[in-house]
Amino acid sequence: MIRPSRLAAFLGGVLSSVFTIPLAHVDHQSLTGHMVQHLILMTVAAPLLLLGQPGIILRYSLPRPLSDRLSAHVGQWTIHKLMRFFARPALCWFAGTFCVILWHIPAVFALGRRSAGWHQFELATFLAGGLLFWRPVVRHWQSATKQARWFIPLYLFLATLPCDALSAFLTFCGRVVYSVYESGPRLFDNAALQDQEFAGSLMWVWVTFAYLVPAVTSIIQRLSVRNPAADGSNL
Repeated sequence: MIRPSRLAAFLGGVLSSVFTIPLAHVDHQSLTGHMVQHLILMTVAAPLLLLGQPGIILRYSLPRPLSDRLSAHVGQWTIHKLMRFFARPALCWFAGTFCVILWHIPAVFALGRRSAGWHQFELATFLAGGLLFWRPVVRHWQSATKQARWFIPLYLFLATLPCDALSAFLTFCGRVVYSVYESGPRLFDNAALQDQEFAGSLMWVWVTFAYLVPAVTSIIQRLSVRNPAADGSNL
């Protein structure tokens, strides 16, 4: 049976992903719109989808014959092996970070604006990078080990560093990095440089809180767990 909280998280992830679709028009007129789109995919949709455990929901949602057929063709051993491989923290951290940095290199950024197909591929990589990045966090968050207590804050803190560097550069470099926003139509009357500064500031604040909240929550949650053995010794 699917837990209501798990289903709610999964539906929240799906809805937030769908919400980014109308932002595609804004994305081409404002760097801030682009930033909101990729931040929602990577820091809202991705962790919610993982908290919903989509594999379990898919198993119970599909008709039983189809679910059995997929399991027979793919094989449980292959699935578990792939899941273990993509759960490696170093790989997941690198995938999420690399995705953010890569798509904000001016030449690669321009490629994502070249056609609708490239733009959809860019969004897909943002979501995939977010799923990989948050997978170790969700897995360790649900663990009760002492290692998990300190893994999440360290993992998330290290992830803020490249994002902070990118957002600081966009905010303080003093020039328009992406020329497409200088020549094309703009969503607001703000100059392209002002839009870029706001986008960089938004990323800075958003990522800080998106990573800080689960890190602090994890520390408080783990430290508040009392040792049953210690409690019994005090009786």
